[in-house]
Amino acid sequence: MSKNEYVPLRQGQDETLALTKIPVAELADRVLVVGDPDRAAKAAGLLTNAKPIAKNREYHSYVGEYGGKLITVASHGVGAAGAACCFEELCRGGAKYIIRAGTAGGVQRDVVDGDLLVVTGAVRCDGYTELVVPMNYPAVPDLQVTSSLVHTAEESDLNTHSGVVITSANFYPSPILGNDQPKWRDAGAIGVEMEVAALFITASIHRVKSGAILAIDGNPLKDEDEDMTSYEPDREIVTKAIDATLETSLKVLASLE
Repeated sequence: MSKNEYVPLRQGQDETLALTKIPVAELADRVLVVGDPDRAAKAAGLLTNAKPIAKNREYHSYVGEYGGKLITVASHGVGAAGAACCFEELCRGGAKYIIRAGTAGGVQRDVVDGDLLVVTGAVRCDGYTELVVPMNYPAVPDLQVTSSLVHTAEESDLNTHSGVVITSANFYPSPILGNDQPKWRDAGAIGVEMEVAALFITASIHRVKSGAILAIDGNPLKDEDEDMTSYEPDREIVTKAIDATLETSLKVLASLE
């Protein structure tokens, strides 16, 4: 081995991760990540013998069992840079599998509210990953994890898509520079969200297997709501899809070997 060959950093069992405050000894190697701390608590409610293990800023973490496997649930907040702090620490702490269950907007006309989207790759407009790897390195998930997410999601009664998403650094489009989503739509992207590229790149650097499944909570291009003034995710059709992303992710995490 070359003396300069990269070896992923792993922290000791007696350490506590600096920003998430997760004790490494309590971190499971299978992790479900979500943006919203309330959603993390909801996901933890699906576990057996769940208990909180850390709470700091937007990072709320739990551990419990699902399908006979120990699983950690952790929230990462909004946006790639803050989420990457969580992903980095999970990898350093010994995670082997990380799945993000979140929400996204559709950008193709047939990707609509209440649908599921399993991510096969991400356009790196996140503002973070360009600082850690060259821009021509792809943000892609693990094939085994992604395949399992697709097969498990298709068992639900919800319409399921798979494809590329835009990971954007901004939620609201710039009134000065405009909205670049149409060009990515025309290239074939099917959704837009804010964290997946950071997960895929961080996981790749640390040799961790990752994946993502998202609930569609709107379609700003189709609905002609590019300024997002009518965005309203708190609806039953979206809640049902979010619940499906949590259950699908936990089933897949418990099945991976």
